[in-house]
Amino acid sequence: MTHFLFAPAPVPSLAVHGVDARFPVNRIFCVGRNYHAHAVEMGRPVDKATSKPFYFTKASSTLVESGSTVPYPAGTNNYHYEMELVVAIGAPGFRVKEADAASLIYGYAAGLDMTRRDLQLVARDQGRPWDLGKDFEKSAVCSEIVPMGTLGVLDKGAISLQVNGQAKQTADLGQLIWNIAELLADLSQYYHLQAGDLIYTGTPEGVGAVQSGDVITGSVEGVGTVALTIGAKE
Repeated sequence: MTHFLFAPAPVPSLAVHGVDARFPVNRIFCVGRNYHAHAVEMGRPVDKATSKPFYFTKASSTLVESGSTVPYPAGTNNYHYEMELVVAIGAPGFRVKEADAASLIYGYAAGLDMTRRDLQLVARDQGRPWDLGKDFEKSAVCSEIVPMGTLGVLDKGAISLQVNGQAKQTADLGQLIWNIAELLADLSQYYHLQAGDLIYTGTPEGVGAVQSGDVITGSVEGVGTVALTIGAKE
């Protein structure tokens, strides 16, 4: 038996719809600028013909389950929501073909990529990593996972977000620049994808700031809903 100096952190996990067992989370990959309108609003339009997807990561320890209240994070005055479809990987895959992408998918979830936008933009403009803006405590919010079942590889469906009941983001998964099969094929060229990995597939236009006391709700058609309450500043 391995003896540790102190107790290891618990394994991050998510509830699975209709299943008693939980989904253990391994890694969290996020796709940047994967809706044209969002890329434009961020001042970085994407030409798919001359571009490839790009990714950043969040530690699995940043995971927060839907329905939680999180503190307004330290170090920012511009704390943003980003509504996303999350793909949950259920089988290993490396250099996967687009036609075989479905074999890797366990299911889907609705997620929020919470962002310290001011810190992200400073890092972006200085050519530095985005870690301070993206990879911080309680920044990866996720609903329960819905097993893929008959959903197949999603290529359409409404995705939306509201803050205090007011619509902020409205789009369709059919507007993804790189669809799910393309993302899995591309990402698996660089990583051995593993069961337990989550892939946040990108956010539509309409991102914006929230304040303490705000309630965020979002949904992905056929998948589910996600909710988050913003608490007091740390």
